[in-house]
Amino acid sequence: MKLIVQIPCLNEEETLPETVRDIPREVPGIDVVEILVIDDGSTDRTSEVARELGVDHVIRFPRNRGLGYAFKAGFDACLKLGADIIINTDGDNQYFGGDIEALVRPILAGEADLVIGNRQTESIGHFSFAKRFLQNFGSRMISRLATIDVPDVASGFRAFSKEAAIQLSTFTDFDHTAEHVVEAGQNRLAVVSVPIRTNPKARESRLFKNVGQFVFRSGMISLRTYARYNALRIFTAFGMLALAVGFLLGIRFLYYFIFTDEGTIHVQSVILAAILLLAGFQMFLTGIVADLIATNRSLMEEVMVRVRKIELYWIGEQGRSQKGSQKDAEKR
Repeated sequence: MKLIVQIPCLNEEETLPETVRDIPREVPGIDVVEILVIDDGSTDRTSEVARELGVDHVIRFPRNRGLGYAFKAGFDACLKLGADIIINTDGDNQYFGGDIEALVRPILAGEADLVIGNRQTESIGHFSFAKRFLQNFGSRMISRLATIDVPDVASGFRAFSKEAAIQLSTFTDFDHTAEHVVEAGQNRLAVVSVPIRTNPKARESRLFKNVGQFVFRSGMISLRTYARYNALRIFTAFGMLALAVGFLLGIRFLYYFIFTDEGTIHVQSVILAAILLLAGFQMFLTGIVADLIATNRSLMEEVMVRVRKIELYWIGEQGRSQKGSQKDAEKR
């Protein structure tokens, strides 16, 4: 059983040493623990520091590509390196590495595909009341979209089984946390939250200027991800609303036209009703088209999962073949 801890970094030469030293190299139930650093175009010595610390693997981009891209590249590298479980943590030493065992345990027990660390934000001293409220509100809303209960959606300290890592996709260049929660929920993956500890705050976040911006962008990403799976439901809901309002306006005009002498002064109701009825019908048709596109996308994702499994199988076969050749050479 191989565990790889991936650390996306951007100018983390000062905090990376503490982050790496915090990661245990021995975890119960795990045979091998390796560390992968993804240097997302840092302008400092992040990559050099990682190598000096004895990190097993380093990926470096010549320019900043965004957290989502770095995360996706790390996932791909971990799978090709033969990871059975992937842990994601931050390079700013926010999370306590000793809790890796707690994240891994539900996957080893076969109880979860994705394990999310719950920071229990209500107990974090440096979180303001507004930040706690927005974090809690955002987690509840995204949990509703995902149809699963995740107390701390924004937590980046997570464990992914190999199957979850193969199935989950990352389309955003911002933050993957909300996207993966919605995607995991819609794909019926087993998601578990476990309490974790955090280290003292080292610096301000570079991902967003304030928590309001983070909640807004995460919310938009979540809605977009939800729409990938429920396009027909969304367009039908808005279409039915437009049709209902248009129908009521039409009934209102007929009432004034038939039972009173004021029908001629309510012509604008007929025009607005016609527009809303047409818009509602178009929304419904758009929903059908979007649902067909989503179905096609689902089939493509299934094909991609199969391709990834075949690719990983052949990479594993090549690795075993090379090891066998080396052993034969040593015997000779």
